[in-house]
Amino acid sequence: RSNQKDYIPQFSLYKKKRKRIETFFSQLCDQFMIKRNNAKTFEGFKTRIISKITAATVIQYINKFIFQRKLNHLKISII
Repeated sequence: RSNQKDYIPQFSLYKKKRKRIETFFSQLCDQFMIKRNNAKTFEGFKTRIISKITAATVIQYINKFIFQRKLNHLKISII
């Protein structure tokens, strides 16, 4: 990015937050197959997306507060 015209360096806190969000959505796409959805109605689509996001959030909560692991390590076995 430093070779861009009118480059302004980003604040480090923004970089960390952005990386965490990008990592989370990348994991949703890869591990929870969020792009592949065979719902027939909008309600079914909404339910499936919400359940996948909820499952990922629960895994993050368990990793952070119960096992004291890093937040975005979703592939680690819970047991």
